[in-house]
Amino acid sequence: MGMKSLVITFTLATAFTLLGKEYHVSVQGNDAGDGSKSKPFKSISAAALSAQSGDVITVHQGIYRERVSPPRGGQSDTQRIVYQAAPGEKVVLTGSEPIKGWEKVSGDTWKVILPNAFFGSFNPYAELIHGDWFGDNGRRHHPGAVYLNGDWLVEAAHLDEVLKPASKTPLWFAQVDGVSKERTVIYAQFPGLNPNEQPVEINVRQGVFTPSKTGISYITVRGFDLRNAATPWAPPSAAQFGIVSAYWCKGWIIEDNEISYSKCCGVALGKYGDEFDNTNDAGSADPYTDCVRRALTNGWNKATVGSHLVRNNHIHHCGQTGVVGSLGCSFSTVTGNVIHDIHLHQLFGGAEMAGIKFHGAIDVVISHNHIYRCGDVAGIWLDWMAQGAQVMGNLLHDNVGGSGDIFFEMQHGPILVANNLMLSKGVSFGLNSQGIAFAQNLITGPINNSLSDTRSTPFHPAHSTQLAGLYAAGKGDSGDHRFYNNLFDR
Repeated sequence: MGMKSLVITFTLATAFTLLGKEYHVSVQGNDAGDGSKSKPFKSISAAALSAQSGDVITVHQGIYRERVSPPRGGQSDTQRIVYQAAPGEKVVLTGSEPIKGWEKVSGDTWKVILPNAFFGSFNPYAELIHGDWFGDNGRRHHPGAVYLNGDWLVEAAHLDEVLKPASKTPLWFAQVDGVSKERTVIYAQFPGLNPNEQPVEINVRQGVFTPSKTGISYITVRGFDLRNAATPWAPPSAAQFGIVSAYWCKGWIIEDNEISYSKCCGVALGKYGDEFDNTNDAGSADPYTDCVRRALTNGWNKATVGSHLVRNNHIHHCGQTGVVGSLGCSFSTVTGNVIHDIHLHQLFGGAEMAGIKFHGAIDVVISHNHIYRCGDVAGIWLDWMAQGAQVMGNLLHDNVGGSGDIFFEMQHGPILVANNLMLSKGVSFGLNSQGIAFAQNLITGPINNSLSDTRSTPFHPAHSTQLAGLYAAGKGDSGDHRFYNNLFDR
C-alpha cells in the first residue's frame, strides 16, 4: 500500500470515528440488547446510558412512556449527542399512562382509585402548582391532568362541580385520601362515554426530556411527538422545567418536534435551582437582581450557558408558556416555530404567561414564528435584560392578553423589532422600556406605552452577561424609541 493510500485510509477512519456510533430503540427491543439495528434497546433511557459524545440515538415508531434524563451531553457543536425519531416514523414520548378501572358515580361522572405507589416518588395529584409570581385565583391547582382522546379535561376547583352534569367543557377533580393518605381518587366527567372503552390517560411524570442535573450540553432532540407532562410553575427566580428542558447548559438543538399538553411550560431554556427557589413570594425586583448576581457566579456566561436553537417545532396547549427561559435563554435563536393555545384556560394567573417568555434574552433572535391564541399577557414577552435582542419576521394574531402580541418590560435597549405582522385586535404591543427600534412592521392595534415604572433593573456591556450597572429607580423607565417605515392600521 502506498503512502497516498495510507493517508486516505487514515482520513476515512478518522471521519467515521468523528461521526460516532448509532444506537437504535424500538418498542419491540430489549434493554439487555446492544442497541444495534438488529438488537435495539426497548427504552430511550437505556440508549441514553450508552451514548457518548458524537453518538446518535435513532428511535423507531411507537409510544414510549418514560422520562428521558440524559446523563451526559456532547463535547461541542460538532460532537453532540443526537436523539432523533427515525425518518418517516411516528415516535411519541409521553408523560402520561393509560388508566382503566373507572367506576360510574352518577350521570356523566366516573371515578378511579389508584394506590399512591402507582405514582412512585412523584404524585402530580398530591402536589400543588406554586412559586414566585404565581397567582392561584383563590383555588388549588395540581400539575396532573386527565386526557380523553388526546385532549385534556379542565381541573375543577371543588368536587361538587365535577359531580354535576357536564357542560361543553368536561371537568376532573382529584384528592389524596384514606386513613394514611395512601390512595388517590380521580373524578372525571365523560359525557355519554364509558371511559373504560376509551383512550383515557393521566399525567404521571413531571417531564418528558429533561436532565436531572445541570451542565448537560450539546444535545439534539429531533422529530418527536413530546406530550403530556405534569410540569411545575416556572418563575424566573427558580429552576425552570418544561416537557423538554435545556437545564442550565449550552448548545441544545430542539427541532422539528410536536410539543404539547404541558400543565405549565412546553420548552424550557432556563435557570438552575438552589435554596433561593420560590422564596421571593412578594415578586419584587430587588430579590431578582440578587438572583442575577448569583447566576453570574454559577456560570451565566456565553461560554457555558445558552446559545440554544429552537427551530421548526409545533408547540401548543401549554398552561403557562410555549417557550420559557430565565438567563439560560441568552444567545439563543427561536425560529420557524408555530406556537398557539397557550394559557387559554386561565384558571391560574401570575406574571409569567406568554407564547415566549424570556428574562435575560441577551443577543437572542426570535424570528419567523407564527404565534396565536396566547392568553392573559402576550404572544412574546421579553422581561428584563433583552439587550441586543432581535424580534424579526414573526406573524402574531389573536393573542388576547393585556399586552397583545408583544410586551417589552423594563428593557434598556438596544432591541430591534422588524418586519413583524402584529394583527391582534386588542393591543399590538406594550412598552415600559427604552431604546427599541421598530422598523417595517405592520401594526394593527393600539400601543400601550407606560411611563410610570420606577424599578431599578440591570444593564450590561454589549454582548455580555456581566452587569454594567442598574438603571436607577425614579427615572420613569420608558421612551427613546425609534419608529421607521412602519404601517399602522387601526
